[in-house]
Amino acid sequence: MPKPQQRESDRSIDSSPPSSGLDRCLSRKQRLTRSSLFSETFSQKKKWVGRFMVLWLREGEGASLRLGLVTSKKVHLRANKRNFARRRMREAYRHLRPYFNGDVDVILVGRRSILSSDWKEVLRELLKLASKAGLITEENKLLANEEFGLSNDRKQDH
Repeated sequence: MPKPQQRESDRSIDSSPPSSGLDRCLSRKQRLTRSSLFSETFSQKKKWVGRFMVLWLREGEGASLRLGLVTSKKVHLRANKRNFARRRMREAYRHLRPYFNGDVDVILVGRRSILSSDWKEVLRELLKLASKAGLITEENKLLANEEFGLSNDRKQDH
């Protein structure tokens, strides 16, 4: 029987680090929070456009693969839909961050089509944009494709 103030499900939660050894957390230190950093990123004009998101890179002091997210009302007028788009981009980045390298910060700007996209398509596109931007080596890209089952299953997703 669980102790008072403890749910039964708490026993099954495994808080140990992932067995693969890859750090997939996204703490406050790993996020862009100051608007000046967003402005600096956009002024550097290093962007790669995809169907579901736009990837911007910021080079400069303190850059260390931190993540910033933007979803405007162009994505959807309802806040819960914009939050859903941000959660999808954050989760995709969180999964793929261990494969990225470089001293840059990343801003992902959501596009409307991310709301109706398949999860594997979002992962596949973030990998493609990161590859174009030089954030991921070919070897790491193959490892990520293998881990998430993204290679050669385009036809099976639909």
